[in-house]
Amino acid sequence: MTIMRTLPALAIGLTLSGAAAPVAAAAAAQCTAGWAGTVEYSRHQASSDSKTVKRVSGKGTETTNGSINDDYVAHVAVRPAPDGEYSLGTANINLSATATETINSNDQMICPHERTMRQMSGQFVSKNERRGNASGLEAGVDITTDNDGTYSVSVRLPEFQGTASGSNSASFSGQCKSKEATNQKIADVPTTIDAMRFSSSGEDRMQPSDPNRLTGAHSVTSYGVTESLRWNLRRCGGDLRLVDVKFEDMRFPTWDAWKEIVEQVGTIDGNIVRLTAVVANDSPDEKLATVKFRDTYKGDKWDGAKPDGLLGEVSVTVPAGEQREVQLKWDSSGYAWFDDGRPRLMQRIKAEVEDKGKKIDDMTRNLKVAPKPLVLVHGLWSNWRAWGPWQNILTTSHSYDWKAFPVGEKPEHGRMNTGDEMGNFGPTNTIAQNAVELGNYVRYAQKDRNAWHVDLVAHSMGGLISRRYIHATMPTYPDGKPQISHLVMLGTPNRGSSCADLMSIPLELAGRPMEALRELRPINVMKFNAETVDRKGVLFSVLAGNPLPPVCRMLTRSDGVVAEPSAKWMIADNETQAVLHTSMTETGPFSTFVMPRIALGPGEQSASASRSAASAGSARAPARLMLLGVEGPEEENGSTTPDFSKILLIAPGQTLTITIPVEEASNFGMTFLAANSVSATLIDDKGQVVASNRSDTPEANQIFRSIFIDRATTKGSWKLALESKDRADREIILSTWSNAIQ
Repeated sequence: MTIMRTLPALAIGLTLSGAAAPVAAAAAAQCTAGWAGTVEYSRHQASSDSKTVKRVSGKGTETTNGSINDDYVAHVAVRPAPDGEYSLGTANINLSATATETINSNDQMICPHERTMRQMSGQFVSKNERRGNASGLEAGVDITTDNDGTYSVSVRLPEFQGTASGSNSASFSGQCKSKEATNQKIADVPTTIDAMRFSSSGEDRMQPSDPNRLTGAHSVTSYGVTESLRWNLRRCGGDLRLVDVKFEDMRFPTWDAWKEIVEQVGTIDGNIVRLTAVVANDSPDEKLATVKFRDTYKGDKWDGAKPDGLLGEVSVTVPAGEQREVQLKWDSSGYAWFDDGRPRLMQRIKAEVEDKGKKIDDMTRNLKVAPKPLVLVHGLWSNWRAWGPWQNILTTSHSYDWKAFPVGEKPEHGRMNTGDEMGNFGPTNTIAQNAVELGNYVRYAQKDRNAWHVDLVAHSMGGLISRRYIHATMPTYPDGKPQISHLVMLGTPNRGSSCADLMSIPLELAGRPMEALRELRPINVMKFNAETVDRKGVLFSVLAGNPLPPVCRMLTRSDGVVAEPSAKWMIADNETQAVLHTSMTETGPFSTFVMPRIALGPGEQSASASRSAASAGSARAPARLMLLGVEGPEEENGSTTPDFSKILLIAPGQTLTITIPVEEASNFGMTFLAANSVSATLIDDKGQVVASNRSDTPEANQIFRSIFIDRATTKGSWKLALESKDRADREIILSTWSNAIQ
């Protein structure tokens, strides 16, 4: 073995200067043993060139393509000599080098007894290879330190024997006299692999807090050749030491397809991460090592004083002079956040190695854990643009690594059809068909982010589509967790909407049923609830809005589309806010309702999982369902029938006046579907304007526009004046109702 001398920092400092040595040097001077650890050297060369020249005939070309690929990798185990300030280096080296030259020739020629030009070509390939691998070679390792705390690491690797081989081939086409292709192989012959030498820059600095450990890397690229050196060295430690700590996660969608995590990329909250520590035994005897993996808070602004948490521990027997890996599978659920809701931008994981219960070495690595992808599911008469600001909201709330996936933004991965936009009464998908599209988009988000689990936020009808997907086709994984961690619903008509009754019935009577609207009728949602019962461990939450008085003959306050009891249904985690249905995808509901339910740290996420497990499985609706919380003849049938309904077409700039029959009732209401450029004015039988819903007002932006007269009416004929400011023909659907009971 080659023995290299390593001078302690204090000795060098005293040689160069009579000044007092720094603290770091003084600490290093207390240790005079050689270094132990690993040094890795690699040399990579990849180059190519291409040149085209004209052939002598002037009628063709000759192109030469050349490439070189050269990979040299050496792993050097460094151990202190038993008798002084020296280190011993033992190298394992692998070399693979290939040089290829390909010549393609093309020409034109008239052959004897022919009158036309022939296209002729030929290809000639020459390939040379060198291969070599050797283990247990003596290698030189030199570590020099200076009194200013800088140091350098250099390695000298010996030459060794490898093999060389090659091949030559030729093929032809179009020649006047045909030529046979040739293929010649050159047998392996011994060759000498050159010695290598490389050093770090000498600008790396020892850590004052731990001058007896050196960890770093250095790389230089020149003329297409990249040489790299990486080291992890220690002196005056115990017999056991940590060589490396690395992290892996699984490449979605293949379970157990482990890949190393790139520090800049990180992993996704909820992924299983395999923690690996490499333990070396520098003693002459076999050792039993215990490795503990911890999450450490050192350096955190708020939790820096918090003690390290234990993620798990593993024991391994390490033979004398050898290394062994230990692995622990760790569930990263919640580690994108702290338990108080703050974003955790970096997770620090520390590995500690113990010998007979005493910690003798540790190593800390950073791991970025990004939040789960947020798949956004739009509702009726909507599309992915409803979630326009959400990516900015997520970036501001955590980081650029929190990604929003509005369903349909990239339609090649899945696109739901719920009517696309207001005023479109054409054919749509069913809830079941849209659930298939949602599943496709969820898988796209998983592949894009390499995430095994995602969160869903669904607006309006999107909640029913999400429930259908979870019940019918959502998979679970070997980790026992559902694909969807949390479904957060915003204004979802979980008992249907009587507005859908009032608007769907006229279309159905006209022979133009709109499936998405029809499926929202309470009688149909009742059937949906009886069939869609399996939550599969997904945690459900719902936000209900109640800023408006009864509309669409609803018997309670609502968000303008969905009554409060319909949204809450049988969902334990519910909340009511004074927010309109069309405003639920804005910043306010995200901050006050959505984020507190998905930005959960490890402790909070564990508690949520327990609550989910307690309510997992079926959520079956009662056999007899009260519509919107009040019983009555129509409600028992799950249907609200309009008193009067009509479908109209209004031209640009036109004003239409129609007669509205009004019955004797305790109150009167009208609900209509129209573009926000259409104004509606209701005039009673005495010619008085009793109510209006004007264009370009907040009321005109609601999906279902309503006028409610909260007083008794007598039988008569009223007038409705409709005025369009639009530039295109617009269809209007209207229905009237009466006797709403609050």
